[in-house]
Amino acid sequence: MTAASAGIVRAGGGNLQTMQKELQGRRSVPRTGPSSGDFSSARRVAPLWLGLLLLLGGACAQAHEVSGFAPHNAWAAWSGQAWLWLLWAGGGALVLRGTMVLWRRAAVGAGIRRWQAACFVAGWLAIGVAVLSPLDALGEVLFWAHMVQHEVMMLVAAPLLVLSRPLAALVWGLPPRWRPGAAVLARRLGLQAAMHMLTRPLTAWWVHAVVLWAWHAPALFQAAVRQQGVHDVQHVSFFLAALVFWWALFQGGGGRGRHGAAVLYLFTTAVHTSMLGALLTFSPRPWYPVYEATASAWGWSALHDQQLGGLIMWVPGGMVYLVASLVLLAAWIGTDEHGDGMPAGAGR
Repeated sequence: MTAASAGIVRAGGGNLQTMQKELQGRRSVPRTGPSSGDFSSARRVAPLWLGLLLLLGGACAQAHEVSGFAPHNAWAAWSGQAWLWLLWAGGGALVLRGTMVLWRRAAVGAGIRRWQAACFVAGWLAIGVAVLSPLDALGEVLFWAHMVQHEVMMLVAAPLLVLSRPLAALVWGLPPRWRPGAAVLARRLGLQAAMHMLTRPLTAWWVHAVVLWAWHAPALFQAAVRQQGVHDVQHVSFFLAALVFWWALFQGGGGRGRHGAAVLYLFTTAVHTSMLGALLTFSPRPWYPVYEATASAWGWSALHDQQLGGLIMWVPGGMVYLVASLVLLAAWIGTDEHGDGMPAGAGR
């Protein structure tokens, strides 16, 4: 394997030195296990994961059209678009294949820990629920369901995928002859530069906040419900904003100072998203009249539909950010001067 193709491993986050020691220390597989050279030049190919997630974001955007959707057939409204299923299944299979290849060459848990693999599977399934399940169709007729879909993408799938640190698995899942070319492609497409810029914590915070508030403006949100192209942009931007937000917080490194900043960013995000949820909940009139006709068919008024959606953003959504801030606060307190920024034992 070339240094360029192995670059994904280090950029996937994780403690690279620990990973190398584990792999190099397994004397029973000296010829088949990855060498130390396999873990150099990591940042060159890291943006491939961003590219893969761009495709998943596109899937999120395109999945919402369902004809003949009504309460009596709601549970049958799974996506019928074969290419979406192939994209979702193919992306997951690539990472899972890479995980199995790496574990087979070294040992189970080497390079990619069991809990990281579990996080990827959970995040991957969450994307499937948001994109392919009847939840997507329901979100086109009820605002609260649309809110649940966005929360699943932004607060469940995105952080789980980031925590899974899937870049090592991604490179091992590619055919060997593709790996150097993939590194060059990622660089030429500008994914590396974009990833470096967007995943700075303060930049990621602003991107996430602006995307969230802007798309909940009545004019933009209703345009997304009415027009396919606008809806596409909305879902892609929500998903990618969440990915860069969680990536900047969980994968950045930088020791105690960065963890302290991450706690602040998470707390302030909990505050401003809760404010938006409260505004939706306590508004005396619907923000989105586009739902008046569709919500009534399901026994809801547009105002009650909006209030439930606001509560979903306000309470469970805000709790996710608060819990994440407490986790990072514990990491901040528990990090010593030579630590890697994770709580004691987190990487074991």
